[in-house]
Amino acid sequence: MNTTLRLIGITLLSFIFTTQLHAQATSFIPDVDYPYMEKLIATAKKNYPEMKVRQSQVNFAKTNWNGTKASWLDVFTASYIYQPKNSQNLLQPTIFNGYQLSISVNIGQIITKPFNIRAAKETYKIATYQQAEYLLSIEAQVKRLYFAYLAGKAEVRLRSGASLDAESAVKQLKYTFQKNETTFQVYNEALTNLYNQNGFQVQAELSMLTAKANLEEILGAKLEDVK
Repeated sequence: MNTTLRLIGITLLSFIFTTQLHAQATSFIPDVDYPYMEKLIATAKKNYPEMKVRQSQVNFAKTNWNGTKASWLDVFTASYIYQPKNSQNLLQPTIFNGYQLSISVNIGQIITKPFNIRAAKETYKIATYQQAEYLLSIEAQVKRLYFAYLAGKAEVRLRSGASLDAESAVKQLKYTFQKNETTFQVYNEALTNLYNQNGFQVQAELSMLTAKANLEEILGAKLEDVK
């Protein structure tokens, strides 16, 4: 029995020591690559459809503003009348013959035109501000998703290490159990722990892949393709 307790104690100490080593290696802060993260942000700005929508809105608002500024001539209306020289109009006699040009001015448009131009300018400014706001938003989203992905990778490393430790403990206890130096209860608890650790590893892998998929969605490209 003393041999069994000694083996269990050694196994537990080994498990705790190796788990601490794995825990020290799980921090994802050293994995953060800020230049690479800037490339991810640039990729998202280039590919994400909503970014293209915002740019189109800015372009449309700017074109509308420029068009409104150039429409001052709309307030003037020109027309002409042709009066042949050899014709006589007894009902409305005229003293001018040939082509006659007339220009009319729309007073209402003269009054409203500055307001229309100002409104078009403000619409353009709003579209520009909204685009700038979304640029900040997409930068923050990429950073959050990138950090979540790195955290997922760190969690996978932790769970993989814990699974290896649990597997090592099972192998040691199996050997002592076969020699009748360990009870079935102790060996069964080690098997249960191995099963749990493997389950935790699967969940960690799922979380990491989900984080990767979320990041790639906003990038509009595979993570591996961003160099």
